Amino acid sequence: MDVLSFINWNVSPEIIKLGPVTIRWYGLLFALGFVIGYQIMSGIYKNEGKTIKQLDSLSIIMVLSTVIGARLGHCLFYEPEIYLANPLKILYVWEGGLASHGAGIAIIFALIYYSKKNKDISALWVLDRIVIVVALAGFLIRLGNLFNSEIYGIPSNVAWAFIFERIDAIPRHPVQLYESISYLIIFIILYTIYKKYKSELKSGYTFGLFLIFVFGIRFILEYFKSYQADFEVDLPFRMGQILSIPFIITGIYFVYRAKFKSN
Repeated sequence: MDVLSFINWNVSPEIIKLGPVTIRWYGLLFALGFVIGYQIMSGIYKNEGKTIKQLDSLSIIMVLSTVIGARLGHCLFYEPEIYLANPLKILYVWEGGLASHGAGIAIIFALIYYSKKNKDISALWVLDRIVIVVALAGFLIRLGNLFNSEIYGIPSNVAWAFIFERIDAIPRHPVQLYESISYLIIFIILYTIYKKYKSELKSGYTFGLFLIFVFGIRFILEYFKSYQADFEVDLPFRMGQILSIPFIITGIYFVYRAKFKSN
C-alpha cells in the first residue's frame, strides 16, 4: 500500500487561541451556517411580505432547536446508557456529540410552535423555505466535522482516501466530504427550484424533496462510515439509517401530497 498516494489529513481543529478562548473551525462553520442562512431568509421574507421581526424570532428558535435537538439526539440515540446514568453530562456540549436526526425532529416541532405564534405563517410555508438554508448549513457543518477528524469513513484504498493522522494511519473514505458536497448540491437544487418556480410550488413540496434528498443520501453514506456506537455492529442497519427511514417516508408523503392532492 503506497501511503504517498493518499491524502494525509492532520489539520488542527483550532484556528486560534486567545487566552482562555479557543476559536475552532467547527464552531466558526456552524455559526457561519446561521449567518448566511439569515441573509438568504431575509431576502425571502422581504420578497414575500413577512417582517424582519418575524425572521428574528425564527432565527432564535432555529438556533435553540438545532443545538438542543442535536445534543439530545446524540445522547438518546447513540449513547443512552451513559447519559441516562448521568443526565448532567448532557450539558457537557464541549465534549462533543451532536446528531442531525435529533436536530431535524426538534426543528420540525419548533417550527410548528413558531407558526402558532405567527398566524400569517403556516408551518409548511416556513418548512418549505427553511430547508433551503438548512441544507447549506449541513454543508458547512460537515466541513467542520472534517476539520475535527470525526465521523470518518471505513478503511479504503481509493486514490482520494484520507489518512486522519489524529485517529490512526489507516486510509479511509472522507465521508464528511462526501456528505458535505452532497448537501451543497441539494442546497443549489432547492434554491434554484424555489427561485424559478416559487409561485407554482404547492405547500410541502420543497420540504418533502429536502427530506428525500438529505436522508436518502445519509442512508447511502452510512455504509461508508465507521460505526459511531458499538451496539450498531449487531443491528441490520446503522442507527443513522434506521433514523433516516421515517424522514424519507415523510418526504415521499409530502411530495405525493403536493403533486396529487389539492392544498
